[in-house]
Parts: sequence; structure tokens; C-alpha cells
Amino acid sequence: MTKREKKDLARIIASAALLIAVNLIPIDGWVKFALYLVPYLIVGFEVLKKSAVNIAHGQIFDENFLMAVATIGAFAIGEYNEACFVMIFYEVGELFEHVAVGRSRKSIAALMDIRPDTANLERGGEIEEVDPDEVEVGSVIVVRPGERVPIDGEIIEGETSLDTVALTGEAVPRSAKAGDAIISGCVNLTATVRVRTTKEAGESTVAKILELVENSADNKAKSEDFITRFAKFYTPVVVIGAVLLAIVPSLFDGQWTKWIHQALTFLVISCPCALVLSVPLSFFGGIGGASKNGILIKGSNYLEALAKTSAAVFDKTGTLTKGEFAVQSVKPVGISERELLELAAYAELDSSHPIAESIRDAFGGKIDRERVTEWKNEAGRGVTAVIDGARVLCGNEKLLRESGIDVQKTGGTGVHIAKDGEYLGSIVISDSLKPGARDALEALGRGGVKTIMLTGDHKSAAEEIAAKVGIDEYHAELLPQDKVSKIEEIIGKYGSVGKVLFCGDGINDAPVLARADIGVAMGAMGSDAAIEASDVVLIDDKLEKLAKALEISRKTNRIVTENIVFALAVKAVVLALGLFGAATMWEAVFADVGVLVLCILNAMRCLRFK
Repeated sequence: MTKREKKDLARIIASAALLIAVNLIPIDGWVKFALYLVPYLIVGFEVLKKSAVNIAHGQIFDENFLMAVATIGAFAIGEYNEACFVMIFYEVGELFEHVAVGRSRKSIAALMDIRPDTANLERGGEIEEVDPDEVEVGSVIVVRPGERVPIDGEIIEGETSLDTVALTGEAVPRSAKAGDAIISGCVNLTATVRVRTTKEAGESTVAKILELVENSADNKAKSEDFITRFAKFYTPVVVIGAVLLAIVPSLFDGQWTKWIHQALTFLVISCPCALVLSVPLSFFGGIGGASKNGILIKGSNYLEALAKTSAAVFDKTGTLTKGEFAVQSVKPVGISERELLELAAYAELDSSHPIAESIRDAFGGKIDRERVTEWKNEAGRGVTAVIDGARVLCGNEKLLRESGIDVQKTGGTGVHIAKDGEYLGSIVISDSLKPGARDALEALGRGGVKTIMLTGDHKSAAEEIAAKVGIDEYHAELLPQDKVSKIEEIIGKYGSVGKVLFCGDGINDAPVLARADIGVAMGAMGSDAAIEASDVVLIDDKLEKLAKALEISRKTNRIVTENIVFALAVKAVVLALGLFGAATMWEAVFADVGVLVLCILNAMRCLRFK
């Protein structure tokens, strides 16, 4: 418990002890009033103070105001015990809520305690311990066994194992060696490594993740907004109702004390604490539970929307497949395989696409840039270049056919090459399915989610992957702008029954991620674009986590619904009893504090998602 919570507990115990003691003393009149006032003020002073401050700021109708009016009114009609006990039980509920929220925050804080305070900077042959913010891009830092990586970078010396559990939820260590990327937040397990930083501390993965989690509370779910609006209108209504309950019946039977007591009971019953506190706590816990599983959700609105997913749309390369391309075969026409590979490698010299990289790797020779005098990327089709004075086309069928060149069918992913209008052959590229991709899509299908694939790849390649992964529907040969149009078409088809989710790598698919109801980024390990463009980030690039995210979302929403229905049902019953004089202040305390405690206990289940 925090110091504040211990202090609150001490106040509650002291007030309860004094109240018991006062009840044992045979007193009456003003002395009795004064003695009961002591335990009341000990436990209720903070509530009275908050109510006064809020009223001064124009925030009149809140739970503090209701408790203040109800208990002061109870004192006014001589119900000292009830006034004190109501305030004590209310403070017990508040203490319970603070402890619950504190545990939730500590759970997430422990999970997110991944940013080291120092970095071991190598400078002039010496190791200097500095603040990570002082380390410039391109500097060399040393990470020893047991230390957490402070900044994103690339290993330049050493080989080790990395514990990535705080980022991915994955307990199995990941091997890393010279040339591999290493991200901040991981723990170095086995050996010292030297790392050249590739980002500033403030732009590293760990900083992005922390910022994302800290800002997640800003994006409220509709349920939370509803409860906020509900409380804003509900509280004045019940206050007016209590005033009418105190006055109207009394005008007919003259029993002012009786009806004022019922009105005060009505006020205590009506306090909306259980709803106002338990619903945000449920979503907060759900986001924390998802984080433990390596799933970062940017706000409770996205957590709520995930539960309503009716269709999940996937990019192919890097999402359903590894995106690790390799040349499978070379099919030249009129020239040798080596000559065709060389021409393609020169044409792709400035392309960063994985297919281009696989072609250059297959060629393996040194590329003389002076031979290429013109180069242009044709988005979604390939590249055109002038090599040794000849115009070369290197890309998909569409690129060549637009220039009036017939191509030969390749099957799979084929890169076609033409020179000065003459077709010279094709290179077939292979990509392998991601482990767990089929299981992930099957899990989504069992959950009633339609699965769809969008790709710019050739239809035959898309058909092959679709068959392997068991996807419901696919659309191939799409340009980047076509994907946006297609996602809008899918939203029009499936959006009426739920939300449409798009899962991509977050770099080439940023427009589609932004257009979908929910954007889920893959390949988030070190990918700034993924974190920025998406609503949900699967840190360890595992598709299985998407089904887990939907499961957590649905469980969280179910708990929120349970709390709302339970709280409103209990309050409705006890309020009805209060209107007819059948509910005492003790039933009122249960309807308020008891329901609050039960709802908080239910909400805390969200933190135990595994």
C-alpha cells in the first residue's frame, strides 16, 4: 500500500473505533452530537473538502456531493450512526478502488519498466556511463550481460541471447550476432556486445512503446464516454428526485423526518461510483493484460472495437509470409541465365523492395552504377532504367504489357525483363509462409471473422498462398491506391455487421492501416511507421497474437457489460425500494459501496489475461 492508502486506512480504523466507543457511552443532546461529529469528520473530512472544492469550480453533481448531502442530512435528522457508518463504508470502497487501480498501474509499470537510466558509451577507447538521451546516432555503446539495451542499434561485435519478454511476452530468448538489429528494452543475457546506435533514445522502440501506453488512456471507448455522459445527466436527476421525494409526500402526510430520511437514502443509493470507476478500470486492465502478451493497444476505443471485428484483411508479404525472398529459378529467352540476372540486378540497383534485394543477392556481382544513366520506380509495377544506353523494363506483367510486350506465364511471383521492347525472360521468386499463419487464420475463422488477403503480387502467387493459409477471399495485382479502394469496398460489405480490421507491415500499407476501422501493424520490432500508423501493434510479429487480441477484447467487453448491467440492476431495485420507503440506509450502502467493490473485483479479472 502507498503512504496515502495507509493514511486512509488509519483514518477508517480510527473513525470506526471512536464510533464504537461513542455508542458505549450513555449520552444525549448536544454532547452526543459533538461526540459523533468527531469520528464523522475524521473519516469524512476529505469527502466534504472535495465536494466544497468541486462546487467552487462549478462541478456540483458528483459522488462527493451526494455523500456530503446524504450524511449531513442524516446528522440533521439525528441519524448519527447511519451518517458515520455510511461515510466509513464509502471510504472503505474508495480505499479498495485506490488499491485496485494502484495494482493495475503497478502491473503495467512493471511490464513497461524497460527503459534503462544509463548507457555505456564507448568514447576514445574508454567506457563512459551517460544518460541515453546524450548518445548520438552512430555512436558505439557496450551492453554487458544482465543489462537492458538502452537504444536501438545494430550489433557490430559479439554474439548473445536476448530476453524480449517485456516487449513481446515471448519467454524463449532470441539469438543475436554481429550484423543483427537489436532493439531497446531487451535484456542481454549471455555475452557482452558492442552496438552502433541507429536512433536517438527518444525515437527508440522502448520510448515509442512507453509513449503509446501512457497515451492509451486518452482514447476512450464508447462505453466510457457513455458512462461519463450518463453520470453528468444522471446525478442532477437523482438530486432533483431526492428533493421531490423529501417534499411532495411530506406535504400530504406531514411526516417530514420520515421522507427526508428516505430522500437521503435515495441519494446514497443513486451514487454512480461503481459505473464511473469500474468501467475505465476494466479497459485499463484489458490494455495491461494485452501488453503482457506483447500486444500494444493505443486506447480503450480500439480495445472495444476489436471485439466487434467482422472481417480481418491482411497484406501478404511480411504479414502472412516471411517476406524473405529468394530466387527460385531463372528463365531466360535468347540470353544466358547470368546475363538475365545481371540485367535485372542493374535495373533493381536502387530499389529497397525485398524482391529487388533477392535478385541482387542472386547476382552476387559488383554493380557499376555508371552503366545506369536513368532509373525510375513504377509504383506497384516495377522499375524502368537505361542501362548501357538501352531501355530496360523489370517488373510484373502489367508493366511490360503497358509497353506492348507479351510475357510468358511463370507461376508464382515472377519478375519479367525486357530490353528495348524485346522480352528476355523472367525470374521466379519464392516466399515462405510465416509459422503459425494458418493456425492464426483458423482461430479467427472459429471466432466468426471473415479473412481476406490483399496483395500487389501476381494472381497465381496469391492463389498459392491463399490455399496454404486457408484464407476465405483474396484480391491480387493491386496497386497501393487499389488497396485503399478495395478496403473501402470491404468496409461497405462487412462494416454494417461489425468492424473491418487491416493487418499489414505498417510501412508500405500506412494508407490502408489508416483507412481501416482498426489498423494492426506487423513487423513492429523497430518499425516506427508501424507504431505511428496503426491502432494495435503486435510486437513480436506473430499472427497468433491477433486472435489473442480479439479474445482479450471480447473478454474485457464482456466484463464491462457485466459491471454496467449488474450496477444498474442493483441500483434500480434498491432505488425502487427507496422510493416506497422499503430501503434503509444500510441497503443504500450496499447499493453504493458493495456494488462498487464487486464491480472492481470483476474488473480486475482483466489483468489476469494469459
